[in-house]
Amino acid sequence: MTDKKRAARPAQNAHPTPTQDERSQVVAEPPPVETLPDIPGRINYSEEIPDAQEVNEIVDRLLSTQPEEQPHMSPTGEFDADVVVIGSGPGGYVCAIRAAQLGARTVCIEKQASEWGGTCLNWGCIPTKTLIASTERLHHVQTAGVMGVTISGEIGFDFAKMMERKTKVVTTLRNGVSGLLKNNHIRAVVGTASLVDANTIEVVDADGKTERITSKNIIIATGSVPIMPPVPGLAKDPADPRGVSSNGIWTSDEAVYAKECPKRMVVIGAGAVGLEFAYVFRSLGAEVDLVEIAPEILPAGDKEVAAELRKALKKQGIRFHLSSKVTGVEQKDGVRIVTIQGENETKTVEVDVVLVGAGRKPLVDGLNLDKVGVQVVSEGPMVKRGIVVNEYLQTTVPNIYAIGDVTGKLLLAHLGSHMGIVASENAMGHQVKMDYRAVPAPIYTSPELASVGLTEDEARAQGYDVMTGRFPFRPLGRAMALNEQEGMVKIISERKYGEVLGVHIVGPYATEMIHEAVVAIKLEATIEELMTTIHAHPTLSEAMGEAALDVKGEAIHKMR
Repeated sequence: MTDKKRAARPAQNAHPTPTQDERSQVVAEPPPVETLPDIPGRINYSEEIPDAQEVNEIVDRLLSTQPEEQPHMSPTGEFDADVVVIGSGPGGYVCAIRAAQLGARTVCIEKQASEWGGTCLNWGCIPTKTLIASTERLHHVQTAGVMGVTISGEIGFDFAKMMERKTKVVTTLRNGVSGLLKNNHIRAVVGTASLVDANTIEVVDADGKTERITSKNIIIATGSVPIMPPVPGLAKDPADPRGVSSNGIWTSDEAVYAKECPKRMVVIGAGAVGLEFAYVFRSLGAEVDLVEIAPEILPAGDKEVAAELRKALKKQGIRFHLSSKVTGVEQKDGVRIVTIQGENETKTVEVDVVLVGAGRKPLVDGLNLDKVGVQVVSEGPMVKRGIVVNEYLQTTVPNIYAIGDVTGKLLLAHLGSHMGIVASENAMGHQVKMDYRAVPAPIYTSPELASVGLTEDEARAQGYDVMTGRFPFRPLGRAMALNEQEGMVKIISERKYGEVLGVHIVGPYATEMIHEAVVAIKLEATIEELMTTIHAHPTLSEAMGEAALDVKGEAIHKMR
């Protein structure tokens, strides 16, 4: 980045990240380079030079195929392992693999034998996207006539087969995670983990058998759990196992393992979880009322783009109750009577299901973090809660790291994976800082929505002289050919040097298109560089180029 670009930034932090608030100041500083853990197998020239046999052993270890995974590790030195990862979600298993690639003797602990891959794979990202794919295919068939395709017979869906396919996809990927761990010679341990001290983990399996594992470094990747707001009558039956509801109160866990599609439902929360499930079940014929306490959906997103998505979903029949909240749920004759309090009126609706999509909270219960001195914020705004980490992802105990949802940062699987890579590299002697500026946030409704960087309001609040550009998909030839013309691209830039600060897309394939913007922000590109980038024709990505031109008022295909 040029000195001029740096000078363009406001005096305050232009790209604040969750690690740069007051909490981060109490976190342990990274150890000096000379005290960072040695990479196993690396020759330490401050000691006696090893003989030829020792050198050959090191070379053989680094270059040869490693042996098959063993049920127990043979301790070499003070600890049983170099890195123990607690949790096997998209943060945990990726973290474990990267540590193993760097030569660490690695252990990955998962609470349930059936849940390798964590919440994302088994209960979240993958099940929902598989169901969304089925509903999109249904929509394509229903609208095939517009494309000149004739389909005879009744068009419908088989909910049980949709769920069967979802389970097959999940099972395949879960087995893939297990295979990757084995392929990288990582010891996989099943059981509930807790910390005994800064270097010891106790694992209790389903039969009550206890094992203690010592490790030079520990990385916590336990994820998050759904939040259940304190509303009278809004609670699952405690006797119901995960994924099952006997009283019609669902979280995302129950939604992805539903036995049938509800006819009427209330969804609480218009974030990513609430919007995606509202879209799925509305597409399958359910009457959906979506309740959001904020004045617009996606409260953390760009308001203009969020409004565009809301309008599109409203056309599909989703009823939005903004600036509203659910104040009570009553069970009566197998029906849930939900009271919705708005700004000007209070109403009740009768539904089969109440789906709670009001967010998630870090899962730290039972880890004994306070016992070993790991700081956790458990009060205040949700965005501030979680295990406190510094920019190297160290906790207040320097050899214990935390990654993903459990840190309370952006609750995104891909961010957890990247944090896992950063943490494992630091644990193995590198010094890598986390960078949260260019994290894409996708939402898989139809139209899709994807964002990266600052919203317009955030950019203005941080003191930038903001310029914006917009371009709709409607006039694009590719959008017309696809019969997918809703939405737009919005680009946010600063005036002095034109640095791209944020990009927000609502429209077809937005979750794929966003990565051009991710790279632009990562590389601190200017709006001129986007303007002069050639976009293929006919593509949806032409909207990105036109929106960049529109920042300077130079869009070619925009009426003025």
